[in-house]
Amino acid sequence: MPNFNNFVATDWRSGKDRIYFFFKDTNTYSRFDLGDHRVPEGYPEAIKESTWPGFHENAKHLRFGFTTTDVGNSDGSDDFTWLFYYRDETPMVCKYDQDQDKAVAHYRVENSIWAPLLPYFDRIVAGTWWQLTGKKFLFRFLLNDGHYLSFDFLKNQLTREEITATSMPGLERFKHRIITAAQNDRTFADSYYYIFLNRGQFLIYNIQQNRLHSGPHAMNDDAWPGLFRD
Repeated sequence: MPNFNNFVATDWRSGKDRIYFFFKDTNTYSRFDLGDHRVPEGYPEAIKESTWPGFHENAKHLRFGFTTTDVGNSDGSDDFTWLFYYRDETPMVCKYDQDQDKAVAHYRVENSIWAPLLPYFDRIVAGTWWQLTGKKFLFRFLLNDGHYLSFDFLKNQLTREEITATSMPGLERFKHRIITAAQNDRTFADSYYYIFLNRGQFLIYNIQQNRLHSGPHAMNDDAWPGLFRD
């Protein structure tokens, strides 16, 4: 069974929405299709050049990742996964083109559009596009010290706040247990943020309402069909 204390989840928006799970102990990954609500047959699969071209060599050192649309798309593509990792001791980010399904660039974080994150890099466990009305490019990053970052991409402004009953209602009880997280960008409803905890549990957080929707729930095959295959 995959190790659910050492994995990274990240969303994918090109084509059918999905969540990818990277299992670092075994250097394997699974694809959870949100529309079908299951992992297709054939997973988990090895992370290699043919499955994650241009990124496979760095997957074992992945820390967090998330999707953007219309950010950094000078080459004409819309959807990118940004995969943050360490190369030796250097914080790096891979720009992965979802439409071409390959890595198109690697940057030192300090030289990238995500440079403001650098002072907090080793504390970030998850990030996502925090889509709110009137806030086109707002991102939120969860830290392992009970705080979160809000990054206004257009204004290049970064703020750090404590996770409390006021700032992120319902999450305060779990703020020191977060392993990773990924967004379900639901088309005709509020977006859900799946926040994965240690002890084999997860939460469902409503982004637009900024509150805990439900949880904790058990991580099992009923909640995530097909994810627990060997």
